[in-house]
Amino acid sequence: MKKVLITGANGLLGQKLAGLLLARQDVEVLATSRGQNKLADILPTLPFQSLDVTDKQQVDEVVAAFRPTHIIHTAAMTNVDECESDREGALRLNRDAVQYLVTACEKYQVRLVHVSTDFIFDGENGPYTEEATAKPVNFYGETKLQAEQIVQQAHCKWAILRTVLVYGVAHDYGRTNIVLWVRDSLQAGRVIKVVNDQFRTPTLAEDLAQGCWLAVEHDAEGIFNISGKELLTPYDMALQVADFFALDKSLIDKADAGTFSQAAKRPPRTGFDISKAETQLGYRPHTFQEGIRMVAQQASV
Repeated sequence: MKKVLITGANGLLGQKLAGLLLARQDVEVLATSRGQNKLADILPTLPFQSLDVTDKQQVDEVVAAFRPTHIIHTAAMTNVDECESDREGALRLNRDAVQYLVTACEKYQVRLVHVSTDFIFDGENGPYTEEATAKPVNFYGETKLQAEQIVQQAHCKWAILRTVLVYGVAHDYGRTNIVLWVRDSLQAGRVIKVVNDQFRTPTLAEDLAQGCWLAVEHDAEGIFNISGKELLTPYDMALQVADFFALDKSLIDKADAGTFSQAAKRPPRTGFDISKAETQLGYRPHTFQEGIRMVAQQASV
């Protein structure tokens, strides 16, 4: 029996993970997040505990009480521009919290599955394998790289799962995703500018949750790329969304990244080679078309 503690359970990935693991007979799960449980009305039987991962003592107490076999760490400050403006907050959540979790994992012999990002790379020669050299171009990427370095030096069993541009539908959650943003904009007849010079392998949140579970199931160790397979620009994605919903593609304008004033620089071409995860974990992501269909179904409920 695996005992899995999830951090960041209120976030998009955390929600998908909580639902996935709660449904399994061979897993005992504890969902944790800062603040109230956002999943109480849709997953009423989900064991939940409030946890601020930036509080070292709280982390130790919760891990000591639950005694998980695995922690899946999804909590992070992921707003790239916010990380640039609130560097102290970004370091606290993206780096220091990881050190507290590592310390607890070492103390109680827990395996750590840590979720990381393609933004540790400069985007000059993606898609990347697990062995590629990290070189962040923004502060978010810097904090996530520092977290990876902490994990890699840990005296506990660990796996790092790197992912790219996660999209999906979250319950009771403010932020939208590219699929619904494009659909809603075009349905309203709005012209949208979409970047055509950044390349990603977009990842369906359900696929990333599945990748996290596979890492737990296999007691995986080391670094794994967990993303979609298709290398697309946001403009390519927007066209696919328009096609799926039979909306007017002429409302979608190509734009280069320089058009937008953003606090943080973005790497131009990331994306991942996921063959290691496919071979060693049996990871099989959905296509972007299948992802659009799932998002559409969930958003209509």
